[in-house]
Formats: sequence, C-alpha cells, structure tokens
Amino acid sequence: MLVRLMYASRAADSVGHEDLTSIVKKAQTHNHDIGVTGVLCFSGGVFLQALEGGRSAVNALYNRIAQDKRHRDVVLLNYDEIAERRFAGWSMGSVSLARMNPAVLLKYSETAVLDPYAVSGKASLALFDDLVATAAIGCQG
Repeated sequence: MLVRLMYASRAADSVGHEDLTSIVKKAQTHNHDIGVTGVLCFSGGVFLQALEGGRSAVNALYNRIAQDKRHRDVVLLNYDEIAERRFAGWSMGSVSLARMNPAVLLKYSETAVLDPYAVSGKASLALFDDLVATAAIGCQG
C-alpha cells in the first residue's frame, strides 16, 4: 500500500548548505533503495518534505527523521493512503526557493516566506504541485 507523508521541521542551528547538500545526496541513494520518492524544500531554516512509498518504508523513514538531531520541532502535516505517486520521478527532489517567484508562496500563505507551520497540509501539497508544474524541483535521481 502506498502512502504520502508530509512533515515540517526546523533545522538545528548547526545545519548549513553543505549539510543540506549531503542530506539530499544521501536521501537520493537511500530512498531509491527502499522505494521512497519525494521532494524536500528548505528555506529560512525550515524543512518541508513530502515522502511517498510503501507504508512501512515511509513510516520508518519519518521516525528516523524525527529522531535526527539536525531537525527540531518536527510536525506531521499530512498522511494519506494514495493510489499513485505525485513525485515518482524523484528519489529526492529539492527546491531552491531563492530562484522561485514569491507569488507562488503568496498563493498559499499570508507572506512570501515558507512557513508550513502556518498553513494546512493541503496547502503545502498544493505548493509542491505548483513547484512540479513550474519545473522548480531539481536534483532528479
């Protein structure tokens, strides 16, 4: 059974650009091996991630992330059984909001700042759908 899980977290103070690059590269390899696909967005010290795959694999991965010292304030935004993946092309795609039109964020939130804590899980998923549609997701693999 396929599921989609979305969560938000705040990066520990020690997380920098090199850490983010490392996280994405390791996720691409590990996720491919366990059949998980998804997208990671990071901006202003906030992670927003969607994970898709088998229930056991996604649950185990989320539990690992929740225990990871690089994350704090981990919040589950949405968890659904799904018929098909939205992010099947990415073992872990990533989004750079620095290159994105701020109007895309304003479409779903009060300000042009990524704050998944202030919007619904459905709004965050719709944001990811827009990012896919505008080819703002990179690091396919």
